[in-house]
Amino acid sequence: MSFREYLRVATLAPDEGDEIEYLSIRSRVACNALVNSQRDIPGTGCNYEPDVTALWQEYERLKKEVSYPLPFNTLMMKVLVECLKQAPRLNAHFDYNHTSSSGRLIIKKHIDVSMPVCFENGETFTVKIRELEDKSLEEIARQIELTKARLENTNFKKVLFNVAGQRMFGYAVKGRLITTLAQFIAAYTGKGKIAKFSKLFRKKSYRHEGYKKDGPGSLRVEDFTEGTVCFTNWGTLYEGLKADITYIPPLYPQVFMFGTGRVKEVKDVFRNEKGELDLRMKKVLPVMMVFDHKIGGAADLMPFIKKLDEILEHPEIIREW
Repeated sequence: MSFREYLRVATLAPDEGDEIEYLSIRSRVACNALVNSQRDIPGTGCNYEPDVTALWQEYERLKKEVSYPLPFNTLMMKVLVECLKQAPRLNAHFDYNHTSSSGRLIIKKHIDVSMPVCFENGETFTVKIRELEDKSLEEIARQIELTKARLENTNFKKVLFNVAGQRMFGYAVKGRLITTLAQFIAAYTGKGKIAKFSKLFRKKSYRHEGYKKDGPGSLRVEDFTEGTVCFTNWGTLYEGLKADITYIPPLYPQVFMFGTGRVKEVKDVFRNEKGELDLRMKKVLPVMMVFDHKIGGAADLMPFIKKLDEILEHPEIIREW
């Protein structure tokens, strides 16, 4: 083996004919968040498959009565918001210093839900649905629809580049100068660069033209920055999905991740009025909850689960939302 071949193997260099894909700006932003999450968040999670038969029946009736689009995913976002009100420590950011082992939990005033949106080409963008704590079910549904409309008018490369710049500035403020410098160099140099130096000194617009508060303009930088909690639903990606989410790290600096799968029917053995064992079909919803163990123990999660159980036992409450 020649030295060149030895070096290629040692550095895991690609072989001739291998296909190479460099990270896009979207992938860089996502990878940065996920790597920080894996490093900084010792996650503890649980899986839960509640009986949602009664909730589903109430939802089906309500969906036919309302005058606005009401996907089940939107209803579950409202459920998430109501449960977080009972567990405010889960609606928080954790600022931790590895060197000094000191930190602070910032319990957020507003509930801003980060929600992944998948496009037909397979690309996924996480957008923030803001200030949901006092919004009705209809207001949340209409805000989600408006956000999706604004996504169609958004220059993703431009706004995500600004998001990445904002994060680099945050690293610099916290003293992580080497990280800041390395990301800056990688953004403007090499085969995987995502920007040109000629654009570096141009005036950047953090608010896209055409943005209207109540109209379908484009999204802004603040719509892509970290929310206070993340909600994801794999069930919307594939109608025949049989796999369940088991673990996704919370998005740093968030401390809680709430994920659901697709509602499915399963056989249930129960004892009927005669005291005999009988068989019926029921609907269950796979739920995954992961939280940052730095904030405390499972006691922080219990108020959330209790509220979730209460909603499932009395699903008629959704009409009051």
